[in-house]
Amino acid sequence: MADGPRIRPERPGDEDAIHDLTARAFETMPFSSGTEPAIIRALRTSGDLVLSLVAEQDGAIVGHVAFSSITIDDTWDHWFGLGPISVLPELQRQGIGKRMIQEGLERLKQRGAKGCALVGAPEVYRSSSFTSDGSLRYAGVDPKYVQWVVFHGDAPEGELTFAPAFDVKAE
Repeated sequence: MADGPRIRPERPGDEDAIHDLTARAFETMPFSSGTEPAIIRALRTSGDLVLSLVAEQDGAIVGHVAFSSITIDDTWDHWFGLGPISVLPELQRQGIGKRMIQEGLERLKQRGAKGCALVGAPEVYRSSSFTSDGSLRYAGVDPKYVQWVVFHGDAPEGELTFAPAFDVKAE
């Protein structure tokens, strides 16, 4: 498949495939606490899963990305958080994750979002226009990992808070 998997919104019935994919994608990651599948279920249950996209190839879900509302200094101002993002281990580093991120960012822009933030490795997300200058902080994490991309308006400044679903425990 020259163009890779098709990116589409999550549909009813995709939940278990997304759960299993997320568990597989994170099981060997040294930074993972194993909560990623539970976070996605909790985001969906609480209504905080604002945008959920899957990568589908040959009828199977091979990638998933979640976007949820975030606050900065306890205020929601049309900013969203990216993550968790998952790709089947055997398909990682082939651009599937980047394509899902780009599609998600474009859809957020179309909805009037001001920007998107995440906590992750700069070398991974820089190619998707994410940056950090230390002005956005998250729970004592080194500021270089707290990244953002602005769609319109000013760059974010303050303490980033993700949806309560990110506080769930591993299943």
